[in-house]
Amino acid sequence: MAQPLPPREAGKFIAENSKDVFVEAAGVRSLAEKLFEKIGRNEITLKGWKSLHELNPQDSGEDAVNWVFFADTLNFSFWSESEEKKYMVKYKGKEYSGYWSICAAMNRTLDEGIPLTTASYYSSITLEQLKHVLRSDSDTPIPMIEERLEILHQTGKILMEKFGGSYLNCIRMSRNSAVKLMQLVVDNFPSYQDEGNFKGKTVAFYKRAQILVGDTWGVLEGKDDGCFHDIQNITMFADYRIPQALAHFGAMKYSEELLKKLKEGWLFRNGDVEEMEIRGCSIWAVELICEQLQKIFEKHGKPMSNEINPVLIDHFLWDYARDYRNEINAIPFHRVRCIYY
Repeated sequence: MAQPLPPREAGKFIAENSKDVFVEAAGVRSLAEKLFEKIGRNEITLKGWKSLHELNPQDSGEDAVNWVFFADTLNFSFWSESEEKKYMVKYKGKEYSGYWSICAAMNRTLDEGIPLTTASYYSSITLEQLKHVLRSDSDTPIPMIEERLEILHQTGKILMEKFGGSYLNCIRMSRNSAVKLMQLVVDNFPSYQDEGNFKGKTVAFYKRAQILVGDTWGVLEGKDDGCFHDIQNITMFADYRIPQALAHFGAMKYSEELLKKLKEGWLFRNGDVEEMEIRGCSIWAVELICEQLQKIFEKHGKPMSNEINPVLIDHFLWDYARDYRNEINAIPFHRVRCIYY
């Protein structure tokens, strides 16, 4: 069986053969200029992973990386059917929705003394226990609870059998290679195997595996075990929010037919052609934005730090999509219920 095209090559191939989603050169250049200004003002930095997000672990030990592994193992399908029907978690006086709701639920549980992020615990957690852990403070429960339970059991058992029960051992086996760590995770944990078939080729997106690598880089602050010499080879994380931001900034464009489906709230399936075009073109758009940024830095006679890469650009776009959701909702996100994002 042929090896899948890795995310960057998959993105390029999909963008070159896409019928309903288009990467727009003018929008890519314009967004790169905006990002250059923000980089100059130190608004896009690796330190932002901790400093801007209070729910993320603030230390860099084994517990912190195991927290990251647990969070990204469940990092999928948080979107709500409507603004009125959101899964919400209250923690330390604040309400959280979307991805942050699960982080808040995790921290709430750890504060209760439950060893939630320990593989031996979550590999045999019961449905009732998980429902308690992920309980909602609104009338809307978290989606896909049974799938989350199954994935935790499978992932926890594999982590214990192959990696001594700790994600830190996976990190150390990668020997400071982000790409090796991504491949290690994909090869060993089935729920991270985010692949599809596009125009006769197997293409890999690996959204959760790559965000796991990006979050590992963030929690370890790019130091010691997290000093990845090839972090720039990790692409953006192809989900449902980043494409929305890219379309908002004009770096991507949808056909009228696809836009109509999005505005009607069409429910796509994972593996639909339009869904893969949206995800693949998102990857390629961010790769081109990085290339454009490199040119802008050269034009200004400055070196571009290795820290500026698709991971940090993804962080900026994702935060923007969350913070300015009313502004960007003119182009709705594509709706998919699946375990991959």
